[in-house]
Amino acid sequence: MNRPLPFLLLAATLGTSLFATDWPTYRGDYARSGVSPDALPANPTEAWVWNSPQPPQPAWQGEAKWDGYNKVFDMKPRQIFDRAFHAVVAQGRVYFGSSADDKVYCLDAKTGREIWSFYTEGPVRLAPTIADGRAYFGSDDGYVYCLDAATGQLGWQVRATPKDHRIPGNGRVISNWPVRTSVVVQAGTVYTTAGMFPSEGVHLVAFDAKTGAERWRQIQTDLPAQGYLLASKSRLYVPAGRNNPAVCDLTTGKRQRVVEGGGGTYALLTDDMLVFGPGKNGQLGAVEEGQTDQLASFQGNHMIVTPARSYLHSDTELSALDRARYLELARGRKALSKRQSEVVKEIRKLGEKPETAAQRGTLKAELTTIGTQVDELTAGMENCLAWKIPCRWPLCLVLAGETVVVGGEDEIAAFHAPDGKPAWTRPVRGKAYGLTTADGALLVSTDSGSIYCFRAPTERAALETKEIRR
Repeated sequence: MNRPLPFLLLAATLGTSLFATDWPTYRGDYARSGVSPDALPANPTEAWVWNSPQPPQPAWQGEAKWDGYNKVFDMKPRQIFDRAFHAVVAQGRVYFGSSADDKVYCLDAKTGREIWSFYTEGPVRLAPTIADGRAYFGSDDGYVYCLDAATGQLGWQVRATPKDHRIPGNGRVISNWPVRTSVVVQAGTVYTTAGMFPSEGVHLVAFDAKTGAERWRQIQTDLPAQGYLLASKSRLYVPAGRNNPAVCDLTTGKRQRVVEGGGGTYALLTDDMLVFGPGKNGQLGAVEEGQTDQLASFQGNHMIVTPARSYLHSDTELSALDRARYLELARGRKALSKRQSEVVKEIRKLGEKPETAAQRGTLKAELTTIGTQVDELTAGMENCLAWKIPCRWPLCLVLAGETVVVGGEDEIAAFHAPDGKPAWTRPVRGKAYGLTTADGALLVSTDSGSIYCFRAPTERAALETKEIRR
């Protein structure tokens, strides 16, 4: 079954080609939207569980507790891309990488049985991308791999940097230039990065998707590259760990700008803006296309964006707001704030000279009017909420049809998107950092090394087993 026309138009805008049964890359598409039009069953039941003997081994164990210089306490972790084995789904199969045993796995989506696995020489920290019957991914060993998605046979592997220098890292021997971002495959080209030390060069590289031949290379010496890449039809968005993302030209890799914000590896792309964070204190910034400064900021961990609504997910709340109205008000407030700054500068420039008193009076009156208008717009933005509910599941967020699903510790929960009313909860083991929805099923990845599959109850009865161990 193909995607409905509105979703196909969105996918074309984002440079992806997706089908209803597929979730072929992290969070479903290169916008990392976390949205699927496919509905979940009203009462899903655990169909199977895949358990790893060892849990994921994250590259970064957590944020510093506080930033004394800036007086920021209880800081949010900002490098959280590999705390679970994030899964993707294509053609009835589940694929994921492992930082515990340096492998990529392929499972049968119906049963959870292993079909094939493939070893690398280092941790595989990010989910593979499935495109044109191939599985693409990178590893801490510094290589980019292309496998046959059906058989796991190696098509090609290419070292992402000219040098092969190994160092100790996370208790392992890894490349000095590990692949710590995802792989994007678009229009026959593979995009990825290698390197985490800017002083030694962080490589942004494009390869031919069929052969692995290099097409272009850019080296940055001021920012790392860690997390899931995002892509539009013309731009590549490169997360930079605790720093702010860089926006690069897709055809050459040349950097266009670095956006302003609080940093972090979480990001999503809409057709007109980039949302990323969570910064040091759990705040998402929204930057419009072509801009560097933020249009708006939101207190929260994750966001889902649809044409009509945005769903905001924080440590304690889940809310839905009228997206179009909110952005209209935010743009108006930003324009007024810009004029406010200009007026203040003009007043300072005039000084206290008697001959400028009338002009200063006019400007001060304008400043008062602007302040009132800013307050009115701010109040209007606060009234854009469609609903807001308490939420104790702060770790992950997806939208499947009309169901919002959130992940927490030892449990996931679902809510009805139109009104926020509770739908169901299900127990899992560990913190649910990953949610994948495809073909009417929900996959949950936890920091214990488990992947759960929830389906309609009638499908579970036909399965031979519900727990899969290696």
